[in-house]
Amino acid sequence: MQKESDSMFPDRLRAIRRGRHITLDQLADDLNENLTPQEKPNTASQIGNWERGIRTPSYIEVRKLSEFFDVSLDYLTGKAELDEYDLGRLFLSGKRLTFNGDTLSSQDRYDVYQLIEGFMHGRESRREEVPIDHQEELDLGYDEPKS
Repeated sequence: MQKESDSMFPDRLRAIRRGRHITLDQLADDLNENLTPQEKPNTASQIGNWERGIRTPSYIEVRKLSEFFDVSLDYLTGKAELDEYDLGRLFLSGKRLTFNGDTLSSQDRYDVYQLIEGFMHGRESRREEVPIDHQEELDLGYDEPKS
């Protein structure tokens, strides 16, 4: 009997590829960029077979997909949901990060990482505050336009 998580891989792979507007040919080309001499190149047909559940990729192929799409192996195989992301991992990754359209430099990334790390480290020592009313406005320091 096939487990539900086994049948989730083809669906998740297809959904994440289509969600990022990547064709089967583009994905094959991207996966083939850094092949080792022992690896065989991926083809669009092969990936299509994975998405239809006709063939099952090797662990190495699933790991390459996981790294390419920046999702966990557990997510791709149906053992976890895609509902969290480790910010520390994101800031230390080589991915291009932007904030409100501005690209973060290496120094920006490091500074923001340090700010978050300090915040998380100090949160246990902060006193219990009044619960936040999620309906109140967040003041980002912008002045109201003057009429």
